[in-house]
Amino acid sequence: MDILVSGSMAYDRIMDFPGRFSDHIMPDKIHMINVSFTVNGLKENLGGTAGNIAYVLSLLGEKARILATMGHDYHQYFQWLEEKGIGTGDIRIINEELTASAYITTDEGDNQITGFNPGAMKFPSLCDLTKATPADCLAIVAPGNLQDMADYTKAYHENGIFSIFDPGQSLPIWDAKDLANTISMSNMLVSNDYELGLIQNATGLSEDRLLESIGTIVTTKAEHGCDVTTAARTLTVPVVPTPGVVDPTGAGDAFRGGLIKGLVEGHSVERAAQMGTVCAHYAVQKYGTQEYHFTIDEFNTTLEQYFGKANS
Repeated sequence: MDILVSGSMAYDRIMDFPGRFSDHIMPDKIHMINVSFTVNGLKENLGGTAGNIAYVLSLLGEKARILATMGHDYHQYFQWLEEKGIGTGDIRIINEELTASAYITTDEGDNQITGFNPGAMKFPSLCDLTKATPADCLAIVAPGNLQDMADYTKAYHENGIFSIFDPGQSLPIWDAKDLANTISMSNMLVSNDYELGLIQNATGLSEDRLLESIGTIVTTKAEHGCDVTTAARTLTVPVVPTPGVVDPTGAGDAFRGGLIKGLVEGHSVERAAQMGTVCAHYAVQKYGTQEYHFTIDEFNTTLEQYFGKANS
């Protein structure tokens, strides 16, 4: 099946500050801050919603198409993708820009200062979807370029392609009417519980009202699992117990990859959400959003251990 993944491609540059930011900021000079933090070092991770989702799908034996943009510094990321068997043919290179990047500095109190440069993400990816076969295609629209998110959702709707809408961190920049309209053209809405609240506040639509135009709402709730809600009922999928949680960053994208894999295999949404939960279980055990790994056998063993066999 053709899996279309649109969203961001980014480099995450992570730094640790050996102290507390507050010790270096004078409260009476807050209106004229001029500080410099010397960090212990810098670690660069590959990230972005589209890259993260495509990565976990590759672990699950699927080859997703990434619909996104990158800058002239794409070479390192492309090498990684090619090593993982992930195609790069649908990624548009913006030669006059750098790839989107986040510069994240964390102090000893887990306070963070982040600078984000959208870079190439300011431009739409403009992928040609005319050859996509609706019956053999599934798409997810993840946070990325806003024009891509709106245009691809509309194209999927007009061409009868099943699409998942995942607005995530893009929510603050959506016009309320455009957001409601884009959701209504999707087949499934995926968000965490906080984001669902933002969607409801922005659009003025209750969950019941949202379900009048979209078939399924999947809501992740961190350690409380996730809810799969349709007009008929709500099912709760618990998390997989994970004592060794190291970093929750990227768990949401891992969940989405597993969810997509389940849908591609024709499972129920509940089973697909269970598969997503197992992927998130592996993701939180490593720093970085593409640093974890599992084999298909390991995945299936964990899935059956906590959720049983499909249709059992």
